Amino acid sequence: MDTMITKRMVPVASQFLNDVLAGLQAEPKFLSSKYFYDEKGDQIFQQIMEMKEYYLTNSEMEILQEQSAKLATLISLDGDAFDLIELGAGDATKSIHLLKALLQAQLNFTYLPIDISAHVIADLEDNLPKKLPDLQIEGLNGDYFKMLEKAKAISNRRKVVLFMGANIGNMDLAEAENFCRDLREELSPNDLLIIGFDLKKNPQQILAAYNDPTGITRSFNLNLLNRINRELDGDFNISNFDHYASYDPETGACKSYLISLNDQRVNIGDETIHFNKNEHIYMEISQKYSLEDIDALASKTGFTPMNRFFDRQEYFVDAVWKVD
Repeated sequence: MDTMITKRMVPVASQFLNDVLAGLQAEPKFLSSKYFYDEKGDQIFQQIMEMKEYYLTNSEMEILQEQSAKLATLISLDGDAFDLIELGAGDATKSIHLLKALLQAQLNFTYLPIDISAHVIADLEDNLPKKLPDLQIEGLNGDYFKMLEKAKAISNRRKVVLFMGANIGNMDLAEAENFCRDLREELSPNDLLIIGFDLKKNPQQILAAYNDPTGITRSFNLNLLNRINRELDGDFNISNFDHYASYDPETGACKSYLISLNDQRVNIGDETIHFNKNEHIYMEISQKYSLEDIDALASKTGFTPMNRFFDRQEYFVDAVWKVD
């Protein structure tokens, strides 16, 4: 749940159905968090980002608002032209501050936002040039790694990749390591990766961001069951499930579940799913990192840590890695 910009997609109904059934027929049961973001899910996530407990969005926004000039200086050290590639660009609300700083520094670059949503890319190509008339932009609609290959075909210039919003936190540690290693394979020596991490901190503060007292995060998780009812002919009784979040300060894993409150059957299309009382559905992970964890991830996957940019509270860090 650490961002919605990487997940804005309206899946083909058959793929949605296949993924839901595969997850709910597994042991233990799970649902993919990428399906949280239908229209209603987007609305609820906007409410989450406005919660006082949900510190992540404002923390990284502060970094980009106040330190983009320093980031631009770091990016420009090699002095040559480059492509700025943003994975999961969304509406570029944060990255626009870096784009402004790069333009003010009169650097020679092209912005290549990547997003799974064609609508998002169309909006960026239409609206960003109005706000930043000197910006060279070419949007790429599709899967991250397929679009990275396309970006390499567009030019052989140095690449600077943005992966913001603690998107890496939506993966467990093994998945994050595989992702970074795969990303390294798409890049060349001296390319840069700017990657956002939510830092380990007081466990109560972290848990409150994913289990707020007003129940907004609860409604966000339960909305996926409503979506299954609407789109896949499901008959979930939402009152028969509750939201549970946990945080392990040792591993840094903050996980969310839905708990079946009684023995029940749920029909989804032609399939019937059996739930035992107190059985859980694993919904998502929001992985937190120490600075040592971040440096270790870089070194394991072919990167060298260069610099770190923190918000004032040091809740969040945007780390800058160079490709070995």
